[in-house]
Amino acid sequence: MFSNLFQFPQFFTKMLLPFLLLSILSFPNRCSADSSTETERTLAIIKPDGVSGNHTNSVKETILNHGFKITGESFIQFDEDRVKSFYAEHSSRSFFPSLVEYMTSGPVLIMVLEKGNAVADWRALIGPTDPLKAKVTHPHSVRAICGLNLQNNCVHGSDSPQSASREISFFFKTTSSGHASQHDEL
Repeated sequence: MFSNLFQFPQFFTKMLLPFLLLSILSFPNRCSADSSTETERTLAIIKPDGVSGNHTNSVKETILNHGFKITGESFIQFDEDRVKSFYAEHSSRSFFPSLVEYMTSGPVLIMVLEKGNAVADWRALIGPTDPLKAKVTHPHSVRAICGLNLQNNCVHGSDSPQSASREISFFFKTTSSGHASQHDEL
């Protein structure tokens, strides 16, 4: 019985150690962070229908389960001027008045998400803008799960790194550590 214990180091070095090394070398992303992907930030908003529908915790859990860090967050109640300023690029569109009404209808949760490829990964996770389409094409996406219609689609995501930078600075100032902190006026 004891003789087998003394043979374990020999078994380990001849059989298990090469297997473990091969596993580590073959699957590096499973064993360590992907150092080739630069960290990126994006803005996420849980819109009034998401907050009032009690989807906040499940959306945050989904975010964390998909490797994002939440580096800033704030519950706010938009006023009309702030919504118009944030969505100014859509001001000439026919849906703009109803967008302003919708976004001022209740509190929203604003978050800064961080990870490699954050913008594209968050956009993929939330799915198509239209939740009805998302239910068919991306049934596990955030919008498929909690969105109601084209306007009340539960969440917002920046559409590019440039938009993310602009949108994050709209709501947060960045500290020297790179983390987002709330503007005083929020």
